[in-house]
Amino acid sequence: MWEKKGLLLNIQEFLNEGFHSHASIPFAFQMEGNQYRIFFSSRDTQGRSVPYFIDAEIDGSEMRLKGGIQGPILPFGALGTFDDNGIMPSSVVRNGNEVWMYYIGWNPQVTVSYRLSIGLAISKDGGSSFEKFREGPLLDRSALEPYFNTAPFVIKDNDIWRMFYVSCTGWIKHNERPEPLYLVRQSTSSDGIVWTKPGDVVVGYSEGVESIGRPCVLKLGDNRYEIYYSHRMAREYREDQTKSYKIGSAFSSNAVNWNQHQLDIFKDIPLDWDNHMNEYCHVFQFENKLFMLYNGNGFGQQGFGYAVKNLE
Repeated sequence: MWEKKGLLLNIQEFLNEGFHSHASIPFAFQMEGNQYRIFFSSRDTQGRSVPYFIDAEIDGSEMRLKGGIQGPILPFGALGTFDDNGIMPSSVVRNGNEVWMYYIGWNPQVTVSYRLSIGLAISKDGGSSFEKFREGPLLDRSALEPYFNTAPFVIKDNDIWRMFYVSCTGWIKHNERPEPLYLVRQSTSSDGIVWTKPGDVVVGYSEGVESIGRPCVLKLGDNRYEIYYSHRMAREYREDQTKSYKIGSAFSSNAVNWNQHQLDIFKDIPLDWDNHMNEYCHVFQFENKLFMLYNGNGFGQQGFGYAVKNLE
């Protein structure tokens, strides 16, 4: 069973350093041993997502932050490019002597709220500074995926690169506000740059599940994969807790065929900062425990917290 440990980063404590709000979509990248670098995005005064990191360490079942927030680690793209209005780190992978960061690029739209695409930035100094791989996105909407792609999670699985990503399948209007419908697909690659598209559906729609976001996959042994994801209804999720974001999980023996495990892993254990929403998690293993970073109410408005689970 998961044990919630509370807020790890309370963004309110850093507002006097220029942060306006939010600490969203955290990802913990292992530097060495029990030392981690947590990548996340905050928001500026215009509501644009800006990428940062902060260091942390693990001691037993506890995580502690070290030092201050560093960044921004990437600039917005040139006017008109896919990331000219927001950047969110989503997945960080070590590739030889380099560190690759797959990120979300934002564009505001007119008829709907936004368009999202997937970009890549590369670090040659161990994850301290990054440069964009190119000016355009790695994955974007296409003839077969006409809405948007976002929230990539990438693992290197022997000779195969696997990307689990969010694919929008349409928009609806609720109270005159456009709301997206999206599910999770998997794409594969031989080099981490050129990906098969559209990927096969990994987590699709079901009763009470209309939007499925920010997947996280870890491999536990040769024949055990676990996926964690956020899901909600498309309407009234901002107002009604029963329709808002929850974290679900599934498992697979081959990363292709998935069996549902739970739809709400935190059922009946709310905290004051996450009693309406639980979403955007990153789960990783350290020694004999699983650690989860995740956001709570307001899409990470207060910051991000963590939970711990002993491996059986």
